[in-house]
Amino acid sequence: MIRPRWQALKPQHGLFSWRRWDQAIAVIAAVNLTWVAIDLTYIPLRNFWLQRNLYPVPSLPLVVPLPWLPDITPWLDPLKGIEPHRDTEAYLKAYTALDRALQQNGPRTAESTDLLQQQVARTTALMDSNPFISSGQAGALEKFKNRLRARTGLESARDSANLLLSPEHLERSPWSQERQFWSQQILPLVESNYWRSIDENGRPSDLSWRIDTPFQLLFLLDILLRAWRLKQRYPTIRWRDALLRRWIDLPLLLPFARWLRVVPVTERLCGAGLLQLEPLRAVISRGVVALLAVELFEVIAVRVVDALQQLIRSPQLPERVRGLCSYQSSDLNDERELIELLRLWLPLLLTRIGPAMRPQLQAVISHLVQESLDRNVVPDALRRLPGLQNAESEFSRQLAESMVTSVLDLSKGAGNRIGQRDPVLESLGSEALDRLWEELAHTLEQGPVLSRSQDLLVALLEEIKRSSFRQIRDQGDVDALISELDGLNFNPGRPTPKDQA
Repeated sequence: MIRPRWQALKPQHGLFSWRRWDQAIAVIAAVNLTWVAIDLTYIPLRNFWLQRNLYPVPSLPLVVPLPWLPDITPWLDPLKGIEPHRDTEAYLKAYTALDRALQQNGPRTAESTDLLQQQVARTTALMDSNPFISSGQAGALEKFKNRLRARTGLESARDSANLLLSPEHLERSPWSQERQFWSQQILPLVESNYWRSIDENGRPSDLSWRIDTPFQLLFLLDILLRAWRLKQRYPTIRWRDALLRRWIDLPLLLPFARWLRVVPVTERLCGAGLLQLEPLRAVISRGVVALLAVELFEVIAVRVVDALQQLIRSPQLPERVRGLCSYQSSDLNDERELIELLRLWLPLLLTRIGPAMRPQLQAVISHLVQESLDRNVVPDALRRLPGLQNAESEFSRQLAESMVTSVLDLSKGAGNRIGQRDPVLESLGSEALDRLWEELAHTLEQGPVLSRSQDLLVALLEEIKRSSFRQIRDQGDVDALISELDGLNFNPGRPTPKDQA
């Protein structure tokens, strides 16, 4: 294949290797993709990052603690405009004071009784006002109520709160046991609530662009450097084309649809040699190609056969045949190309291929001559004479040899003559081709030949189409095709004689 002129390679000078740079940018892009994934999922998963607890079955109080994960909420909450909700924050502060008083003085002191009454009032107010709606966690309040009911066995969540925070209940059940229930099942639900500010556009505040902007500037610099490197390698390429070569990096610069960055990041990691996805790509492409190959072949075959059938059914078929004549064509190159093709192949057939088949031609003609003599010339009574059959064979051989020699000598002379450029011969050949197309078109126009030929050809194409589809369907499904490909790719070939030795 000819290389485009703008891809003329220019020798590179300099000792600086860009591979280290590409690897560093690929690692930075992977870090940025990790940050984007955390940023996009932080609001839905804030409870997980806040508590670092995994609930395999949400309907059951089964908790898998993950204390080794870092607490990122102090850094990301300000970027998202998240602040503690004043109602739930006051509830948590009141619970801390109640917990301290109960641990130090017990439930029967005046201070503890007053704090218990205040906590009951705050719990009831929390149920009435439902501050969880502002953060989109209305389900947390329902969990709050259900756990209070399950703890006491009562149908009312308010009555359950009054019972659990009463001095009489705390005398029967020590606060050390009740404290575990509140701290593990109730307070995490209250801590999950928050308040998020609104910006001037009426949208929730989001300052994550402050972290993303340095990455985008670095990616823009890298894209420009890659375009410059391509310009250095192919000097005649335009800057616009060099930049368009890096169209896959566009998601790295977009402030929206940032999840699309997985495509350029994967491409950079593979290009830098830090990630090997070729086996996965081969498996996926094999499955997709095997799935689409059969249907694609069927569609193409139907279109081709239908086009041929429409061409054959056309009443203008004789005119199309007549249009092959040289005087009907507007482009003289078509006729010249056909004549040149005949002038190239006819000498080969007459001077090389024909003489190479001399023994086969002699055997065929000798056999035909001997069969003709046996049937038409020699009587049955003379066939029993000794030596007559050998004489017939020799006569047939000599006659066939002389006939083939004469024909081949004539064909060699004709082939050598055709191989030479002869204006008169070219004119005669052009007239012969024109006469052939004219006679063929005239024959098609006379009588029922055209309609009958069209019906037969269309029926033949229809049968070919149906038989081909049946054969494709009988070859097996996609799984069988993939298994066959795996067998061809992964099974070792037959051992060579060298390997056997």
